[in-house]
Amino acid sequence: MALFDESTTIVPARRRPRPQPFVAGLWALSIALVALLVLTVLPTSFVIQRPGPVFNTLGSTTTSAGEEVPLISVSGAETFPTAGALDLLTVQVVGDRERTPSWFELAMAWFDPSKAVLPIDDVFPEGQTTEQRNQESAVMMVDSQKEATAAALRELGYDVGAMVRVYSLTDDSAAQGILQPDDIIRAANGQPITQTDELRAIINAGDGAPVELTIERDGTTLTETVTPKQTEVDGEATWLIGVSTLHDYDFPIEVTIQLDNVGGPSAGMMFALGIIDTLTDGELNGGEQVAGTGTIDSSGTVGAIGGIRQKMYGAVGAGAEWFLAPASNCDEVVGHIPAGLRVFSVSTLDDALAVLQAIREGGDLDALPTCT
Repeated sequence: MALFDESTTIVPARRRPRPQPFVAGLWALSIALVALLVLTVLPTSFVIQRPGPVFNTLGSTTTSAGEEVPLISVSGAETFPTAGALDLLTVQVVGDRERTPSWFELAMAWFDPSKAVLPIDDVFPEGQTTEQRNQESAVMMVDSQKEATAAALRELGYDVGAMVRVYSLTDDSAAQGILQPDDIIRAANGQPITQTDELRAIINAGDGAPVELTIERDGTTLTETVTPKQTEVDGEATWLIGVSTLHDYDFPIEVTIQLDNVGGPSAGMMFALGIIDTLTDGELNGGEQVAGTGTIDSSGTVGAIGGIRQKMYGAVGAGAEWFLAPASNCDEVVGHIPAGLRVFSVSTLDDALAVLQAIREGGDLDALPTCT
């Protein structure tokens, strides 16, 4: 019994054409996938800045060896209990010259108010190695700790003597074999030196002439002569002896600040406040959580920092309600304050102390300077 007639030709039914919207959607999806792939692999020339870890200067920190220690410790003077937090903020950079963020990552960061997209040259200057950048950042951190200690102790009435100490020498330094790390430069061409700017001015005034330096090394006073080399810095010719220096002081008490893997000078003001709170009776912040940022010099002047928008978001994420911002950063603060954060403008250490006093005593916060 046949199931069908072998002489019969079977013609398949004509396939219905797919609707135009479906075809267009398929093409759009394909193009989008290709574009996403391209945006993922194409190199960029930007990095992303985002909020970094938050550290309480009144609390403890973990060293690289895994040991938990006080972030600020003092010996040689009476210390007092503290409470609450005086938080310093940091930023993290996503990407470097070896691996930049993808275009997709940049697009996502562009629409995130807690992040910033920056040209890579702004963060990693052309010609500067990662090692050089890290070394420079470490020098600034050490310098900021000393400046903060000097500012805090002067605020408390201590006498501190300023000096310029050699931190390191560059590979092509004009002072190779002449100066050493930890040398104290006491004078240049017979003029006493207590600030790096003073040394720089004397070197450049000589227009390349040898500079006679009076240095102190291991308690011995020496006289050495260094012939500067001309180089270009930020497009301008200048004379350098090829040393990195930091300001040092003859402190009457020992203040130790331990904070691993964090560089730069922007924690200076918060270090100073933490030191003052540790050395004074009562709670400087009234036991509240206050965050802030800003460089500081030994005279108590607060200076601008980078990444302040990211730091404000970092403060909110850590639970702070009050934020101390350098007055010179106010143009970046206005219009970008996260909800739940109250920002005060400070130009000096005394300004910061006035804010903390108002918070501690329930004073008139509305009368304090803000960023407008």
